[in-house]
Amino acid sequence: MDEMYQAAARLVDGLKKKEMTITTAESLTGGMAAQAITAVPGASQVLGFGFVTYSPAAKTRLVGVAPRLIEEYTVVSRPVAAAMARGALKVSGADLALAFTGLAGPDGGTPDCPVGTVYIAVADKTQTWVSRESFGNPGREQVRKMSVLKGLELALKLAEGEQPPAGVWKELL
Repeated sequence: MDEMYQAAARLVDGLKKKEMTITTAESLTGGMAAQAITAVPGASQVLGFGFVTYSPAAKTRLVGVAPRLIEEYTVVSRPVAAAMARGALKVSGADLALAFTGLAGPDGGTPDCPVGTVYIAVADKTQTWVSRESFGNPGREQVRKMSVLKGLELALKLAEGEQPPAGVWKELL
């Protein structure tokens, strides 16, 4: 059993025990997190739907990210990741939202935001956590997989009422 499936299974089990639901808003992962969750038997009890918001327009239309946030910070930023998670939470009515935005590569990076830079946001109705990850450039698919694995783990921590891990930005709503 692969690591991503195991993380998704732990998340699904944890959400079922807490009688919680989750939604996703995915850019660089393109639905991979929702796919990992739905690979677990019983996932329909916790995942109603998810959003693939690959373009800036999709982020705005589907999960309500303000265009000014994208203009001011770019799509690969902490504020946009947080807005994606909060917007998905609001639109879906879920208890928890998991969002991803970043640069999977192989190109497109800058010195300030190199390939492998990923923002992962998890939100519930009271707070949002955002983690900035720097995965390097091990290849597009690997960046996407590492992002999903980290996101699934963060979502489970928030669902279980843990404090955010060191280095994770927290905003109370």
